[in-house]
Amino acid sequence: MTDTRPHQRNPDDTRPEAGLSPTLTFFRQWLKNPLTTAALSPSSRQLARLMMQELPPGAQRVIELGGGTGVFTRALLDQGIAPDKLMVLELNQELHQYLAQRFVNARVVCGDARELERLVREYHFADAGTVDAVISGLGLLSMSRRMQREIMEAAFGVMSPQGRLIQFTYGPVSPVPREVLDELGLKVRRGGFAWWNMPPASVFVFERSRSTPVHPVRATSKR
Repeated sequence: MTDTRPHQRNPDDTRPEAGLSPTLTFFRQWLKNPLTTAALSPSSRQLARLMMQELPPGAQRVIELGGGTGVFTRALLDQGIAPDKLMVLELNQELHQYLAQRFVNARVVCGDARELERLVREYHFADAGTVDAVISGLGLLSMSRRMQREIMEAAFGVMSPQGRLIQFTYGPVSPVPREVLDELGLKVRRGGFAWWNMPPASVFVFERSRSTPVHPVRATSKR
């Protein structure tokens, strides 16, 4: 006998809605905004594994910047990060809606990464200095130094002294120049390299070079 009852979606189900393809969704956004979408296709599982390997030991509370279609979001959940301790930030409204449908128990927010400190407070996600890591899929390489600095300030403004920002880039060197890192008291090291990503990508890990909070440059110097 055929069951004609309406289908009830399991709140723990994080599969894409019927008819939604991550690759097609991502490519459609690239066609609309080629300058603000970092790649032609979503990141690979190989790259996601390399990013997860750089999480601090025992990391529990994580923020993802530039959630895209959820490749890293899925990897973070599979890594054991609880949905209620994961905040995913996505500025693109259509991608934000897509993520919100896929990951109903995570805190998916449509917002600007430069406003991360405000958003963390507004959505009651965490107290300042309690986030363990920030995973970033943002295209830092194509941003101005000022924008890079503001994003890095905001990210380290919510993390613990031992927190780290894990970023991938398609270039062979750090996407954030040494001058910006020196201003913010940060250091960088290169992690893994994803040969099978399209295009191939490097992972870079940013940490404090000293165990003190990163203070916004705009509040202490003139521009």
